[in-house]
Amino acid sequence: MALDEASQQFLVAMAEGGSPPLYEQTPAMARTTGPIFAGMSGPGPEVGEVRDLELDGANGQFRARVLKPKGDPKAIIVYYHGGGWVIGDIDLQYDTVARQLVDKSGCTVVMINYRKAPEFPFPTAVDDSYAGLEWVDAHRDELAPAGAPLIVAGDSAGGNLSAVMALRSRDRGGPKIDFQVLVYPVTDCDFERASYNAESNQLLLDRKLMEWFFAHYEPDPEARKHPDISPIRHENLGGLPPAFVYVAECDPLHDEGVEYAEKLKQAGNEVELAEAEGQMHAFFQMANILPGYAKGIDLVVNKINGFVAKAGKQ
Repeated sequence: MALDEASQQFLVAMAEGGSPPLYEQTPAMARTTGPIFAGMSGPGPEVGEVRDLELDGANGQFRARVLKPKGDPKAIIVYYHGGGWVIGDIDLQYDTVARQLVDKSGCTVVMINYRKAPEFPFPTAVDDSYAGLEWVDAHRDELAPAGAPLIVAGDSAGGNLSAVMALRSRDRGGPKIDFQVLVYPVTDCDFERASYNAESNQLLLDRKLMEWFFAHYEPDPEARKHPDISPIRHENLGGLPPAFVYVAECDPLHDEGVEYAEKLKQAGNEVELAEAEGQMHAFFQMANILPGYAKGIDLVVNKINGFVAKAGKQ
């Protein structure tokens, strides 16, 4: 299936804006795209409570945001945003995504604003993400009723961090994660898969931009093979929480997302894989911009609610 018409029109409008591609910009310049997309998304719905935090990470602090629903939360979702570990934050566009996730799911959402490369290269994002997860675990009673499931979720680099959190939590004996939602996750550092090089997939995200992201996050190609960067290379993918892996059809990361889901299943985990037909990478952050986003977030919420309901019966 070809890229859907709404995404095609969006890309045409972006091209007419005349900005150079992100991989030709500095990280500081690339980060200025956030307010542009945020203005297109607009504000998210009102939720029950919003609280900003400063949490302690390795050699410094990072921000987090707690968003609670108006009623009793069904679960706690720790959300890691995308942006190639270099751009993006919990404000602006992702605040709208988080508010919609809270409003639609009835869960508490905790957004982790892990520090970004190149100022804070690997493993800072991983360590901050785990520190945020530990904080959530220590404050569960404040975030949801006792026994509420703990879910990690994220898109792109955030999907990568969610997958790494599931592995790290297993290997370190906690916190116990009940469910993982990986939206077009980065799972490997290999640029040679077919989807990476398909001409039709060189869209909002292309191979050159992924190479740019990786160069800032971890400049050493050999070091990128570490499972905290490339979780698909972990020697043991067993004993992990159930996963919903959601890939975009027109995405350089498509094949590694599918392969990661298959490897999780082969290792004995409960896995569901779905593909967003006609969608490109980054559609899941395009709140109120692309119709594929609305369909995508409804599907993710449906999977979360289905898991929570099933967990409540056990």
